[in-house]
Amino acid sequence: MDPASGDRRVSLAIWANALLTVAQILGGILSGSLALIADALHNFSDMASLVIAFAARKIARRPADARMTFGYGRIEIVAALINYTTLILVGVYLIYEGGMRMIDPPEVAGWTVVILGGVALAVDTLTAGLTWSMQKDSVNIRALFLHNLSDALASVAVIIGGTLIILYDLRWVDPAITIVIALYILYLALAEIGGPIRTLMLGSPPDIDSGAVIAAMRRVDGVEDVHHVHLWQMQEHVAALDCHVVLTDDGWTRMEAVKAELKDALEAGFGIDHSSLEFESIHNAHQDADLFGHDSGQGKAARPVSEPTWES
Repeated sequence: MDPASGDRRVSLAIWANALLTVAQILGGILSGSLALIADALHNFSDMASLVIAFAARKIARRPADARMTFGYGRIEIVAALINYTTLILVGVYLIYEGGMRMIDPPEVAGWTVVILGGVALAVDTLTAGLTWSMQKDSVNIRALFLHNLSDALASVAVIIGGTLIILYDLRWVDPAITIVIALYILYLALAEIGGPIRTLMLGSPPDIDSGAVIAAMRRVDGVEDVHHVHLWQMQEHVAALDCHVVLTDDGWTRMEAVKAELKDALEAGFGIDHSSLEFESIHNAHQDADLFGHDSGQGKAARPVSEPTWES
């Protein structure tokens, strides 16, 4: 999708959620409905999330510079982490408030709850629709979409609760629905927050098998072994690798050809188009080197200082 078109969608969603939040807070106060206020707080977190995501989209498009040599793309991962953390905090707070009101259910104006719940459902459905086509390729926008999807479902629950209050004066239903909404919010946030954390912790991409990558490199003619492997995500959809490659005598004499074959295998087989490879001769390779990460002290280089290294 064109970035400008995506920005317009997010901007429209911000304004829609801002107006809805104000209306729901006022309606919740006037009607005495905690479920309506709970939905309003969730919408407010959506609005804040939309603002964060909007700013992150703008920043992420900046080119790499001397300060951020990898570029600014990871700002969207940070934004997603903030948004999921906000969802968790809102969910915990709502469970607490709902529990307090279960003990002493207040009077609730059912019609106000139903009417504003219907308005909220319309806005939430609109916002979810705006972000649906964008969320498949961005963890940042996916966080927003899940916010809005949970809002839409919460609005349905609020309408049901208001209807039961009108028909049967079941005041306990309002805080009970609040707790259900909060539990659902927590479920969504906890199920999704691991992805951004993994990326920011420089974890290997979840859709790439590290063992398969190493096996593919070892199969290249002229490669004896690999070690000191680092596989991570530079950005959400950009995987990167750096490692030491031990070459046989034959591989050492045609180093450039081996390097090209390794890079082709990484890109074609795993979508890794950014790799830095340091080559070692089989006669001067690191001894007892760790396969992943850095040595813990034993596997120091045995090669002479004058031996060349090749990176790309």
